[in-house]
Amino acid sequence: MIDYNKPGATQTAVPPYVDTDAEISYGALLAQTMMLVAAAIGVLTLGSVIGADYSRGTALMFSIAGFGMLIAQSFVEKLRTGLIGTTWLFALALAIGLGLGPVLNYYLSANPDVVAEAAGMTAVTVLGAASIGTLTSRDLAKWMKPLSLIVFVFALGSWVLLAFGSGGSPIISMVIGIVSALLIVVDFNYLRRHATEKDVIWIATGIFVSIINIFLSLLNILDD
Repeated sequence: MIDYNKPGATQTAVPPYVDTDAEISYGALLAQTMMLVAAAIGVLTLGSVIGADYSRGTALMFSIAGFGMLIAQSFVEKLRTGLIGTTWLFALALAIGLGLGPVLNYYLSANPDVVAEAAGMTAVTVLGAASIGTLTSRDLAKWMKPLSLIVFVFALGSWVLLAFGSGGSPIISMVIGIVSALLIVVDFNYLRRHATEKDVIWIATGIFVSIINIFLSLLNILDD
């Protein structure tokens, strides 16, 4: 061990009292987070291609599995950090993609213009929300849990309607889309003000899920 009080000691190791997480810049954290988000979207896209011809029941099974994996990540710390957390994020993205396969295949076949429009509006919404979250001077961390709870309740209600064959509700879709955009504001605000490398995976998961929620909400609204 290097004696840091000894004259001439080589300063090649990090002193034990240094908080390395605190030294990581927002830019580095942002890059790591968005790389994971982009990779997760890629995995979801692959899953949607694979699951394009799945039956409604099979797709619903994968959607429920993805939802369960998301809840599990909220309670199990090992699923939010390190290699296990990264693997879990990609597995979650694959499950959601497999579940969305038939839905996206239907929209691409019936009305591809709506898919393109929803994707463009999603990109603009995410960029705007990310900018607001990054630039605002207020600490918005206290809003993360209540906004997440709202999305959870309305997403669950939407799934119940679909399970009983009632179709998606534009009002529910609008609420989910708006609250998901607000969650992205909070996520980027937290990333800038509080996050360390240990937070990157769960924040990336939150942003990824919010992006998918916004996209699907816009699909449902624009298709009416």
